[in-house]
Amino acid sequence: MRTEIKGQRFDQERALYNAQHTDIHGCVFAGPADGESVLKEARDIRLTDCSFSLRYPLWHVQGFTMQNSTMDELTRAAIWYARDGRIDECTLTGVKAVRECENIALNRCTVVSQEFGWKSRGVSLRDTDITAEYIFLDSRDVTLKNVRMKGKYSFQYVENLTIEDSVLDTKDAFWHSKNVTVRNSVVKGEYLAWFSDGLTLDHCRIIGTQPLCYCTNLKLIDCEMEETDLSFEYSDVEAEVKGHILSVKNPRSGRIVADSVGQIIHDHTVMPCSGEIVIR
Repeated sequence: MRTEIKGQRFDQERALYNAQHTDIHGCVFAGPADGESVLKEARDIRLTDCSFSLRYPLWHVQGFTMQNSTMDELTRAAIWYARDGRIDECTLTGVKAVRECENIALNRCTVVSQEFGWKSRGVSLRDTDITAEYIFLDSRDVTLKNVRMKGKYSFQYVENLTIEDSVLDTKDAFWHSKNVTVRNSVVKGEYLAWFSDGLTLDHCRIIGTQPLCYCTNLKLIDCEMEETDLSFEYSDVEAEVKGHILSVKNPRSGRIVADSVGQIIHDHTVMPCSGEIVIR
């Protein structure tokens, strides 16, 4: 049997602590008491048409849905240590919105949240716009589909990441990442994917200076590269590139095939470099 709460306002500390099997509709979590952790330790809750303006509202929550709701910039660290959640058509604008969570899906959302998604597992974003620095730091089993992202220092130390049909406007993305696949996407940024292991870029457009250096198990499939100078330095790479590469410098091993390369640089190496560059 479920409990229903409609059209109420809550601002006390832990106002609905450990709520269970509860439907919460049209409620406001804000007010002068400025209480934290209003729904901490909740179980099996459904939130619709709610607004949040209090810190730490959904900590240690298990089994939740949130639809057509807002968490404003005062809703700091909104969803931590939570499991099995679905967030649809919501706006999240507080910093550190998701951390150390498991199995959280965001669909058709707008997110502006620095340090989003740290140390989490099984998080997915679909049809979502997100602005964030250090997104998904040290997270596992992450998927993005039709995502428009703007940020810096993205996906550092992430493992098992799949991105499809997305536009990433970033910087220093994928550093020290492992087992990442990006398909049919635009990836724009400086110094992309240094020190990555197992990165595959499939039918992508890659834009920016000094990409894909110090990589192992790097693979490019029918990609385009723009403004990409000093590419592939000290990387183990197999690449098929459509069009022009500004310059390639000291690839460590493998084979790079392109329509044209502005400059091929083989000098001042600090390790043996035997990478082959083939012009079609």
